[in-house]
Amino acid sequence: MIFKKTTFFMITSLLVLVLSACGADRTESDQAGGEAESKKTVVMGQINWAENIAVTNMWKVILEDKGYNLELKLLDIGTQMAALKNGGLDISPEIWLPVQDASYVKEYKDQVNFSEETWYDTARVGLVVPSYMKDINSIKDLNANKEKFEGEITGFDSGAGTMLVTEDVIEAYNLNFDLIPSSEPAMLTEIRQAIKNKEAIVAPLWKPHRVFSEMDLKFIDDPKKVFGGVEKIHHATRKGFAKDFPEVNKWLKNWKMDDDSVGSLMTYVNEAEEPIDGARKWVEENQDLVDEWVK
Repeated sequence: MIFKKTTFFMITSLLVLVLSACGADRTESDQAGGEAESKKTVVMGQINWAENIAVTNMWKVILEDKGYNLELKLLDIGTQMAALKNGGLDISPEIWLPVQDASYVKEYKDQVNFSEETWYDTARVGLVVPSYMKDINSIKDLNANKEKFEGEITGFDSGAGTMLVTEDVIEAYNLNFDLIPSSEPAMLTEIRQAIKNKEAIVAPLWKPHRVFSEMDLKFIDDPKKVFGGVEKIHHATRKGFAKDFPEVNKWLKNWKMDDDSVGSLMTYVNEAEEPIDGARKWVEENQDLVDEWVK
């Protein structure tokens, strides 16, 4: 465990240094005479989560239609926060509050701008099991059924806010379970395989997510409300972003989506050969909504 944490720290630190260097390169490029083009380049963080891939590609289509160049950087949320602080990243589009990402807000509130505005207001986070597990309806049911789950909660990215809260859940309920990190695609594969074989599996998941339309899953009760209730999704920007990109800053604050719009976007992106193609199709078919954001 110590080796894993040390390795993760080293990788995160290296990524932050690279991003900081990228920020410095952008400044040097401005000074060298490429100021006009550089001022049009926005760097947005991306996480390998279904809804994040969808919305980041959506914004790439929108901003590039408006004459900007949107560069996407695939980074975990912890690295994104550090990169916003150091200026290597302009936007982190998915901050879940009041619970999931509260630790990052607490750590970076003085170095990063966390928006008061939200773009999705009915998010939910919790542990899920297949619906056929009729005897598992609460987190309190897990210890008594430890053997069915082999004492494991199947997780995703180790630095994600929801994974940190899941560790709090294990402690709060005194669960005799280990939280196994991987990635969102790997976690979904495990869930899909377990359901195919009618096996037991428990995992942290969230809505909005297309998986709920693909697999028969249920949230189990969290009587202590460690995961919180309704979550809202905000965005974050580096200090100085609003001054450098006032137009884009305004558009981000206008951004609002509901279950239907997020669900259809995720479906289009998932079904397309390339995510950007699905996002472009969605933007074309939802131009009236997009126009409300970029007015």
